[in-house]
Amino acid sequence: MKIFNEAELKKFDGANPDTPIYIAYKGKVYDVTDNPLFIDGMHFEHYAGSDLTDFMSDAPHEDEVMGELTVVGEYKP
Repeated sequence: MKIFNEAELKKFDGANPDTPIYIAYKGKVYDVTDNPLFIDGMHFEHYAGSDLTDFMSDAPHEDEVMGELTVVGEYKP
């Protein structure tokens, strides 16, 4: 499984239409490319290509939503 650091993850922020869109959460990297909630790499005020772990406590949902996404790697900042 691929290991992503902060700089590597940032490359998958949705800015390039030919590149998948990824987010990190609790040490895993998830593909959100086809998720309609990440339009142009944005999910409300949260940016793709970054670690969203610290923001989950403010979310209107729990961790179970991550089970709907594909894990593509590990995040090690």
